[in-house]
Amino acid sequence: MLINSVRFTGGIGTVGMFVPQDPGGKDDLAKQGKVVIDFGTHWFKGQTMGSGQCPVKRYNRQLRDLIAAGKATPSWIVSHEISLDQAADAYKNFDARSKGWTKVLIKPGMSTEKKVS
Repeated sequence: MLINSVRFTGGIGTVGMFVPQDPGGKDDLAKQGKVVIDFGTHWFKGQTMGSGQCPVKRYNRQLRDLIAAGKATPSWIVSHEISLDQAADAYKNFDARSKGWTKVLIKPGMSTEKKVS
């Protein structure tokens, strides 16, 4: 749908997109971490496609300063703060897309009893 919706000679960016293998995927390609694209239409329309990870180092200091100044509060996305010994279970829940597991902070010095969720 994206290729069809982008104009002729237009550009498509997939910054930060990651398609992992998903054994529970809806089809064989999803299970392998692959997606189908209409390359023929993409080529015919003369589109460009770029990919790569988000340029974290370009923004991290500026974002840190906004957080320190109280102008940005990204903590709303944190669903769990856990100790290091709970990390394996946290990864299982995150990987399984268990309800309520959005962003997990692993705090090595935190005791198991002090779990926040």
